[in-house]
Amino acid sequence: MYKDKTIAVVIPCYNEETQIEQVIHTMPDYVDKIVIVDDCSEDNTAKLVQNCSQNDSRIELIKHNQNRGCGGALATGYIWVKDNNYDIAVRMDGDGQMDPNDLKSLLDPVVNEETDYAKGNRLFTGEAFEMIPKSRYFGNAVLTLLTKIASGYWHVADSQSGYTAMNSKILNTLDWRLMYTRYGQPNHLLIMLNIYNFRVRDVSVKPIYGIGEKSGMKVRKVIFTLSWLLLKNFFWRMKEKYFIRDFHPLIFFYFLGFLFSFLTVFLFARLFYKWWLIGSIPPINALAAMFSFLGASLFSLFAMWFDMEANKGLK
Repeated sequence: MYKDKTIAVVIPCYNEETQIEQVIHTMPDYVDKIVIVDDCSEDNTAKLVQNCSQNDSRIELIKHNQNRGCGGALATGYIWVKDNNYDIAVRMDGDGQMDPNDLKSLLDPVVNEETDYAKGNRLFTGEAFEMIPKSRYFGNAVLTLLTKIASGYWHVADSQSGYTAMNSKILNTLDWRLMYTRYGQPNHLLIMLNIYNFRVRDVSVKPIYGIGEKSGMKVRKVIFTLSWLLLKNFFWRMKEKYFIRDFHPLIFFYFLGFLFSFLTVFLFARLFYKWWLIGSIPPINALAAMFSFLGASLFSLFAMWFDMEANKGLK
């Protein structure tokens, strides 16, 4: 236990035979349960975990008979933790990239009821730019910006970090069957949390790379996939939070922002077509395009500002 709270760590695993033993051996003593979900690994991950369980009674191994993705494995683990009434659920990965020495920093604000969900942020440290592969660093930066807009948590960064701790209220509120199952899981979870007005806090954690871990994430592919996921779930959040649960006028601002954005694209395309066709730009066309662009910018910025104000109490 940690400060009279029972702690369960959920570890989703897929082909982590090179790192999983080290993750288990370095797990702090105050962790009550280590829930390892083997997501139909093709290597010896499950066998190694079973061997470790003979010397560590805290280990609970759950095997998937088909691959469900990282989010699917997490959902299985979180449901197990909820059903067994643990106070705090922590997520750590099986690749050894999450420093167990940072765990207390994540647990403290949740245990002390200062927040509902604590999330590791690897970008706080000045070492992040040097340690994180550059393609992943810049991809993370782009996805963080998009996640701020989609989730409404404007104060959080490093949206792809999976080192998290949450209280039992979240465990019992969210429908884990609805959580996205692939690489966009941390982003989708933030959107789900915002709909229910859960408090989220970033906590500084140490970035760890180059220890033999293997990432299956292809940054160029994932950015486009997650961008589409975030766009869809942005509209879902607008509907659920600001229309169904509690109406907010920022809906109108976002609607007008999108409307003027589409109109801007059309008007500028028409403007360049006229330029190509007759060799000059009709002043009225240029004026209409610029007016539409300014309208799109102002309405969108005001909508984001209202969203930020509506969520400022969730820090």
